[in-house]
Amino acid sequence: MASKRETVLAAVKTLVAAALPGAEVKRNLAKAERIPPGGLVVIRDGDPGEPEVSLSPLIYLYSHRIPLEIAAYESATLSREQVVDAMLGAIGAAVMANRTLGGLCDWIEAEAPVTDDIEALGALSGRFADLAILAVYATTDPLN
Repeated sequence: MASKRETVLAAVKTLVAAALPGAEVKRNLAKAERIPPGGLVVIRDGDPGEPEVSLSPLIYLYSHRIPLEIAAYESATLSREQVVDAMLGAIGAAVMANRTLGGLCDWIEAEAPVTDDIEALGALSGRFADLAILAVYATTDPLN
């Protein structure tokens, strides 16, 4: 049986993949060698942080910050800024539509992104955004 942490991470990946059907969504990708035409999203495990602990009954409440890295090139009709903005908007709408990840979490929300250009010698310039989804959830065991 997967831990609550792994289940939440898998649910975030599913949520992002459903919001961006044309993009490749990967988890903990070591190093992207290319950005596919539909864009790339890398979901990192992040840090669940120190939990708040309730002793009766014993419950660990985590505020797990899950980083997302988004990268895209311009399309035939949209600039690279517009493509990344559309991707961010789709993720934001998906988060707003499912604030509890189907009951797995007490609450999820997206943090504001930091954006910048991707430049590589001899390659088309792209755009990236770093953001995080904050997932608040409880478990009875910090290893579960």
